[in-house]
Amino acid sequence: MTYLIVFLGGGLGAALRHGINIASARALGTGFPYGTLLINITGSLIMGLVAGWFALKGDASQGWRLFLTTGILGGYTTFSAFSLDAALLYERGEVGAAAVYVIASVVLSIAGLFAGLALVRSLA
Repeated sequence: MTYLIVFLGGGLGAALRHGINIASARALGTGFPYGTLLINITGSLIMGLVAGWFALKGDASQGWRLFLTTGILGGYTTFSAFSLDAALLYERGEVGAAAVYVIASVVLSIAGLFAGLALVRSLA
């Protein structure tokens, strides 16, 4: 049942992300990734609000937690999960680990994308 909950939330989040990307491209053009920037910022803000609410109230069921965080926000942007993980490391006093995580995630993810592009281009 938890997989279904995440699946449904993920679909909603991905559809919302797509809608924002389309709307921002129409309104602001495609010369800069405004939609992705907006999605990453708002997704992280909402993750902070939701995680803070769950920590403060603690009365949400596991199903609701999965639906909202892993599902909707995970489909909307995984940047929100990345932001939460970095913040949790920092708040636990693991500042070095948080810095390594942030730097490694950004640098290695971009490097992975370039490696994938290069591999496909070498096969063409």
